[in-house]
Amino acid sequence: MKRNIRDLLVSTALLAIPFVALPAMAAEAAPADEATGDGDIIVTAQRRAQSAQDVSIALSVVAPDLLQKRGITNVNQLEQLVPNLQIEPAFGSGQAQFRIRGVGFQDYATNNSPTVGVYVNEVAYPAPVMTQGLIFDIERVEVLRGPQGTLYGRNTTAGAINFITNKPTDSFEIGGNAEYGRFDAWKAQGYVSGPLGSFAKVRVSAATEQGGAFQHNRVDGRSLGDADKLAGRALLELGGGGSPVDALIDVHAGRDHSENIGLALLTPMTTAGGVTYPADNRRETGWSISPQLAKDADLPGDKPGRRNWTWGTSANIKYNLSDSVLLTSITSYDYMRRREYGDYDATSSVEADVFFGSKVKVFSQEARLSSSGDGPLNWVAGIYYSEQKLDEQYYSDFTDIFRTYARVNYSQKVHSIAGYVQADYAVSDQFKVIGGIRYEEETRKLNGFGSAFGGAQALPPTNVSTKMKPVSGKIGIEFRPVPDLLLYASASKGVKSGGFTTYNTGNASGIAPFKPEKLYSYEAGFKTNFSRTIQINGAGFYYDYRDQQVLDAVCGANGPVGRFANAKKSHIWGVELEANLRPTKGLTIAPYASYTRGKYNSFDALDGTFCNAANGFQTRYIDRSGERIPFPSTTAGANIAYEIPAGEYLITPSASISYRSKALTWLDLLRPGIGFATPARTLVDADLAFGPSSHKWTAALWGRNIFDKKYDLTRNFFTSSNVYQPGRPATYGVRVSFAM
Repeated sequence: MKRNIRDLLVSTALLAIPFVALPAMAAEAAPADEATGDGDIIVTAQRRAQSAQDVSIALSVVAPDLLQKRGITNVNQLEQLVPNLQIEPAFGSGQAQFRIRGVGFQDYATNNSPTVGVYVNEVAYPAPVMTQGLIFDIERVEVLRGPQGTLYGRNTTAGAINFITNKPTDSFEIGGNAEYGRFDAWKAQGYVSGPLGSFAKVRVSAATEQGGAFQHNRVDGRSLGDADKLAGRALLELGGGGSPVDALIDVHAGRDHSENIGLALLTPMTTAGGVTYPADNRRETGWSISPQLAKDADLPGDKPGRRNWTWGTSANIKYNLSDSVLLTSITSYDYMRRREYGDYDATSSVEADVFFGSKVKVFSQEARLSSSGDGPLNWVAGIYYSEQKLDEQYYSDFTDIFRTYARVNYSQKVHSIAGYVQADYAVSDQFKVIGGIRYEEETRKLNGFGSAFGGAQALPPTNVSTKMKPVSGKIGIEFRPVPDLLLYASASKGVKSGGFTTYNTGNASGIAPFKPEKLYSYEAGFKTNFSRTIQINGAGFYYDYRDQQVLDAVCGANGPVGRFANAKKSHIWGVELEANLRPTKGLTIAPYASYTRGKYNSFDALDGTFCNAANGFQTRYIDRSGERIPFPSTTAGANIAYEIPAGEYLITPSASISYRSKALTWLDLLRPGIGFATPARTLVDADLAFGPSSHKWTAALWGRNIFDKKYDLTRNFFTSSNVYQPGRPATYGVRVSFAM
């Protein structure tokens, strides 16, 4: 109880910071001339253009100026700006683990779907590892909290993150920005946009991120962590001039040859060879690679890192069937090749080194009809088809500790087809009802899953499959007692696909499919927009969770081995509050806070301590009913920006603060006494920009984590090593941007 009270007090204190001290912004409002002329932010979260304040969904919008100020070029960094969002890099790798409102999925393999849908220009990225490319040339980011499915092609239990890129322009434009900072890190992006005649427009943009290594090898001093990323996008827009057809063709590609951020030792470690390493400071790490894994990884040099390539294309075609009906077709194809080596024991001993070699191919087709008039009835109905193929190699080198080298090979095919419809009807000027339903069929086939240890076949190629046919939906109401106050309530159901655990196993039961999870959401909230200077949004929710997918373990000969299980029943509840305040011209203050808790109602999990004591020969389970679901309970933060006129120029100081409470973890049950829970953290950024009021150019000084907070992004263990991935220390630098 004392801890709960403390977390609530921290939330309240941080929410008050913008009014008394140094604030920060969660979602910076777009300038009036970029929205509706009165300060509203226009979003397409419900498949049509609306003011964010008219959408009865818990929704955060992040503007591009804020992304630039905070140096955000990766989806993982969004957790610093949005309440109740956590994104954790698994073992510091390129595999992201998403969580919204405590609903998440902890997996370091590639084959399973996330609880959070990530979209770029309405195209879904169903494999989390595909989301790690550069963020650039962005118009806005929309983060939706709660189950999504009656408006989106994919069904998710936690929410959705929508990236909307800038579109081609009617007149010629050119622009870009670049920044340079501590640890020899630099980023740059630019674009060219304009017409190609009366019926065509084009936009070409590109970005790069280089350098930034802040760690060194504790033995020989070599650096680790330099980024080496390139990405580009070309958009061709066809139509206009009264044509009933508009088309947007998107071609994009990326390359990531970055070094991984290294893992550090959480506790002292004695290797199998008898060498003892003390616990690390955050700037130290270690690695090595055996000749066999070096050959398999085919990476230049021996540093943990990746050689990933991505490319894709999509066609978004809109056809006005009539004045009131719009037909939209979205066809897409995306490809990714991943080659990544990670040293999970963080030493020069070969005790937990891994390699992922993956090829991911995703084709999708979505067709939907929607209303386009101004009547009381708005509706959308669609069909979505997706086909995914994954070929993966997962190799683990345990030579120095277990005298073995493990190889896992498999392919996976996923076929999904869904139909959905949602409609809202304005019964009166004050009251609206909403309803939606979704039906889908998805088949997942794991083909040829085989494992070998030390060259001996432990599990011959095996095929397994799973299928689901869920029905989900939503009902809701909206009520406006006065024009600037929206009250809403909803009940919805979201479903996440089942799947397979694809870790090292010699037992066919280890790849037995786990069941889909179902989440019943009950939510009520409000949105205010008083005088266009005060926006305050709040929501409360209760989740009834069935068959929650939980990373548990089975007892192997060398101790616990991860495997996914279904917790029969659990629940999560919470509250959120966001504000966007403009008390005077040029000043914007946007605080946020959230508090969320969850418990297992019915869940039997492996007793890891007993497994370790029994050397894998006996298994015992413990009843975890009543225990907390491990995730941070409190998030809070704020942002302030103030444009100060100085003749024809503007001086704009801004600052941000982001707080995340302690993140509990189930790993403490497997290795008690180590302390795998990630401690609470508070990060503060600051920015000072100068430029003409025309915004044709800007020069800025920036600092991130300016108080040099020592914090961790993740903690974990692998074989004999307890490790963590450190967050970046204090960084500072300069930035310039221009637009013509």
